[in-house]
Amino acid sequence: QVQLVESGGGLVQAGGSLRLSCVASGSSSYAMGWFRQAPGKEREFVAGIRWSGSTNYYGDSVKGRFTIPRDNAKNTVYLPMNSVKFEDTAVYYCAAGRGVASFRVDHEYDYWGQGTQVTVSS
Repeated sequence: QVQLVESGGGLVQAGGSLRLSCVASGSSSYAMGWFRQAPGKEREFVAGIRWSGSTNYYGDSVKGRFTIPRDNAKNTVYLPMNSVKFEDTAVYYCAAGRGVASFRVDHEYDYWGQGTQVTVSS
């Protein structure tokens, strides 16, 4: 069983930066991902990373602005968000899984955090 706890959400002005963190209890040998869900919208893939850290994946809407570094020694994955836009406003969820293939599909992940709210003001 893995428990995921996100932190770092909050209010940020458009064009600013924010960094989310996700700490995983237990083993760090999981692929990790970030998803987000805005009110009235479906959950959207944001970023994913293999356990080895060798390959990263990004949603089209965040490419070039967000990254997904991880620190396996701390069982932590991050989501530095730069040049944020109003449309980045959402609840951001951290996810972990062993059988993750595409990284972009939420049902590939086995464990989910409770989510952290990010609100971008104009």
